[in-house]
Amino acid sequence: MTAYYAFQFLHITGVILLVGNITVTAIWKVFANRTNDARIIAFGQRLVTGTDFGVTIPGILLTLIGGYGALFAIGYPLFDDAWLVWSQVLFVLAGLIWLCILVPIQVRQARIAREFEASGAVSAEYRRLSRRWITWGLISTVPLMIVLWLMVAKPV
Repeated sequence: MTAYYAFQFLHITGVILLVGNITVTAIWKVFANRTNDARIIAFGQRLVTGTDFGVTIPGILLTLIGGYGALFAIGYPLFDDAWLVWSQVLFVLAGLIWLCILVPIQVRQARIAREFEASGAVSAEYRRLSRRWITWGLISTVPLMIVLWLMVAKPV
């Protein structure tokens, strides 16, 4: 049972890192963009990329290692309960949105931000990509919130 609690701790820590970072990142990115200051916006964009690699990815890994480790530690079946199956499906869906849509947007924004930081003029393309990033970021958060509810409630 000690292994179960260790894995459960890793799982909860991962969820906190993942959900906390995606929430906070969106908030300070929006506020950075609202300043209309190219230096602040570029700095905010660098932080988005940095925290994705330094916080979001470790959060994802801890969530997966902890969750699956806890299940295996107590011999819980992966596919017997609908709440667990849906949790896995929705987690993958959120991850696919992040990998296929959000990360490419962030990469483009990072390149654009490096250019406009020197000139001081934030481009219309950057602003368009920011709106797309926020929209898809909110969309990708919905499945994660459902997963969080499923993990807590474990509905039959």
